[in-house]
Amino acid sequence: MAVIKKRFQKKKVCRFCVDKIDIDYKDAKLLRQFITERGKIMPRRLTGTCAKHQRNLAAAVKTARIIALVPFTLNK
Repeated sequence: MAVIKKRFQKKKVCRFCVDKIDIDYKDAKLLRQFITERGKIMPRRLTGTCAKHQRNLAAAVKTARIIALVPFTLNK
């Protein structure tokens, strides 16, 4: 029987809570950090954002997509 060692990862902290950053749909540079190369919004478990800021982030990304600051998908 093989012994499997579990590796513990450092708990991710919310960047917006720690640095007191406001989420704004006009800040495309910040929003692109939370979007995959396919144009999808990254989940909380990967980014480490709290639930409150993840909801605000998703709304900001969707608004930025509508007014064409952030693309829905990348060009093929």
